[in-house]
Amino acid sequence: MTASEIAVPSPPEAKTSTSARIILGASLVLIALNLRPLFSSASALLPEIQAQLALSSFAASLLTTLPVVCLGLFSPFAARFAGRIGSERTMLVVLVLLAIGTSLRGLSSIFMLFVGTALAGACIAIGNVLLPALVKRDFPHRTALMTGLYTMALCAGAASAAGLTLPLERAFGGSMNAALAIWALPAAVVALIWLPQVILTRGQTVRTRFTVSGLWRDRLAWNVTLFMGFQSALAYCVFGWLVPILRERGLDGVTAGAAVSVSVMVQAASCLVVPHLAIKGRNQSALNVALCVIAVGALLGLLFAPLWTVWFWAVLQGIGQGGLIAAAMTVIVLRSRDSHVASHLSGMAQCVGYLLAASGPLLVGFIHSWTGSFAGSAVLFAVLGSIAAVNGWLAGRPHYVGAISRQADAVS
Repeated sequence: MTASEIAVPSPPEAKTSTSARIILGASLVLIALNLRPLFSSASALLPEIQAQLALSSFAASLLTTLPVVCLGLFSPFAARFAGRIGSERTMLVVLVLLAIGTSLRGLSSIFMLFVGTALAGACIAIGNVLLPALVKRDFPHRTALMTGLYTMALCAGAASAAGLTLPLERAFGGSMNAALAIWALPAAVVALIWLPQVILTRGQTVRTRFTVSGLWRDRLAWNVTLFMGFQSALAYCVFGWLVPILRERGLDGVTAGAAVSVSVMVQAASCLVVPHLAIKGRNQSALNVALCVIAVGALLGLLFAPLWTVWFWAVLQGIGQGGLIAAAMTVIVLRSRDSHVASHLSGMAQCVGYLLAASGPLLVGFIHSWTGSFAGSAVLFAVLGSIAAVNGWLAGRPHYVGAISRQADAVS
């Protein structure tokens, strides 16, 4: 049994006006926009980072893996922090520290590069967990729309960083540090935009202790978790290594970054469509498997197909991977009876799932270091996709996880 304090709005009328809901929804989307540039901005400049800081292939693998590990390690703390200080305040702290951590990467120091990456990764972990719970709590009748919008924003943030980081580096006169640190600015701006939500909910939040039991023993919860983990492993292979893969195949840095940016932008469009398809169907099993096949098949095309077809495979990979991200987020909500179970299932899926996902980019780096080529990664992609497909099929069944949430004592 696990227990946590979940911040719930005391007067439900506080957020019922149309304008207030639109502002809240837009703010959540803007927050999501800032939860992925950390990954793809470093990927776009990975050869430059290795050259300027004398990073080995092993150290580069650790750099691409570190934020994913942080997603797993820190996601369990999200519900605890939200219970202590409220979801809105927790999100504000996340945004401020995310801006600080991202800016630290702009210092000419290997140590600060890793510290900043870890701090930002921890903040993203907590933000990742809070978003589905806030959607379940504040938009119970607009779940598909809001899930699609914020997962689309996640992809759009990654695409922006993948496509713009290298041109920014050149615009800053070849300053790798400035190109990495500039991504702190949007997070700081969104923190200011989110601040009114904190002010408006001050004194309107009652902290109530809820116990959520049976989650970690539930088979369906583990299917959801493994689906999240192994599709995420594929996603972070793309975020961390697709630009270097395409550059090694012969594309120049700007073109490789543009191809990845196009792929991730297509992910954004796919994220908007898939939740609606998922909810309309009797279950999501076939959809989850189909998306796994598309995502892996396109990755193999990017590895081996002629370079003149790279744009086709980039678009196809975006359709599959973006759909998988949205499907994984959607099943967390659909398999939960209420927002309290959703919060804990989200924490479980992202804690265990992202620790599993960290193996993806790390193994790609090991394979490249061992073989001198990215070709061997094809086997890894196929294995990750197969495991994701099996658990996606099982997670798509129309049942709730067996966890039960109960209200205990109110916290004064």
